[in-house]
Amino acid sequence: MNNSSSQYGFVYKFFKLFTIIHPGEALTTLLLALNIFFLLLSSYILKTIREGLILGFKGPVVKSYLYGVMAILFIFVIKIFSRLASRVSRHILITWVTIFFISNLLLFYIAILAGLPEATFSIIFYIWVGMFNVMVVAQFWAFANDIYSTEAGKRLFPLIMFGANFGAFSGGIISGWLIKPLGLYQMLLTAGGVLGICILLTWIIHKRGGISISKARNDDSEEPLEEKPLEKGGGFKLIFKSRYLLYIAFFLLLLNLVNSTGEFILGEVFTRTAVDAIRNGIAGGMSKPEFISTLWADFYSIVNLVTMLITLLLTSRIFKYFGIRGAIFFLPVIALGGYMMVSFGAALMVIRVAKIMENSTDYSIMNTTRQAFFLITPREIKYKAKTAIDTFFWRTGDALSTIIVFVGTTYLAFNMESFAKFNVVIAVIWIGLGVLIAKEHKKLSSKKALIPE
Repeated sequence: MNNSSSQYGFVYKFFKLFTIIHPGEALTTLLLALNIFFLLLSSYILKTIREGLILGFKGPVVKSYLYGVMAILFIFVIKIFSRLASRVSRHILITWVTIFFISNLLLFYIAILAGLPEATFSIIFYIWVGMFNVMVVAQFWAFANDIYSTEAGKRLFPLIMFGANFGAFSGGIISGWLIKPLGLYQMLLTAGGVLGICILLTWIIHKRGGISISKARNDDSEEPLEEKPLEKGGGFKLIFKSRYLLYIAFFLLLLNLVNSTGEFILGEVFTRTAVDAIRNGIAGGMSKPEFISTLWADFYSIVNLVTMLITLLLTSRIFKYFGIRGAIFFLPVIALGGYMMVSFGAALMVIRVAKIMENSTDYSIMNTTRQAFFLITPREIKYKAKTAIDTFFWRTGDALSTIIVFVGTTYLAFNMESFAKFNVVIAVIWIGLGVLIAKEHKKLSSKKALIPE
């Protein structure tokens, strides 16, 4: 064992419990895990706030409609992001984007102090958090894909994903602790401070990761590869030139269509639960938004605890024995079974169990798998096409769910069981699309990088 593995021996030995890790990889992996830990910690603090506000002031139907607004806005956001990525290096890109979001949180807090109506703020904030969550996570995983080779990413991504899971779990727990003593709006500043830590970690990782990348991939270049801005060209153009990327894009679209429709079902049940608790005097003096926020905080805590266990104990083993192409089917199959149960009776306990299993599998096995599918792609795809897929196509799935909710509640008189049956049908199509992705990945995996057709 070399000096690097000896110096960080405890981390190295701990990581070896869960996957194969080579000497010298432990510190960078730990730093990436810490980075995504703090990103998801901040994200789940903000998600808990937004759920309480939007459901408390507007309700689950309006919440569903806002997904369509996000999808439209992401068309313009991706174009701006692609142009910025063509002008600055990766750590500068991430720094600017993160500082922009931190400044937004400060402006939100000032606007509330200045008297912005809470009902209006709940809509603006919900849209903003939806865009923030996917942007910061997408650019982090583009960064991680840029650092690791395909072989290393398959081994180490589950460990980094554990950092994400633990951050999400901690965000739900911390939100539950702080909502009542601090109130919702003071937590905006807490989330902003946590994001500042992420910027520092990004710079440290960039310096460490850049050494190995330039040696391995760019020996003859005067400027290290990771210091260079990306080639010109938009993310959407790259996607529509590649069958592989198109399949992935529509796979994530269906993933979020199913997930968002399930979130609507759960949000409707949580809202009814809060109304009943306040009417019966068992809400502990909390307002409707605060009580709903605590329900979501508890739900997120359970989901993320299960997610951490799956990530540590199962994900790397699933990758080892089933491979990336096998791992892609775990979430669609679990979602199919869960919504079949809900379609027979939408009781709170049934819905909670189904969504806990769906979300936990998504955040552990599926999240790691979909990041790993980009390990075989060049840098332009990792930052531009991947970001477009993880934002626009992701939110388009939300937008389609909005349409389903609108038609189902307005014209078809759908109940919760009806929406669950819709998800069963989509899950079957989703599995079929997974088969197409696996076939394309098999054809491309022998190449060092995916070259758009």
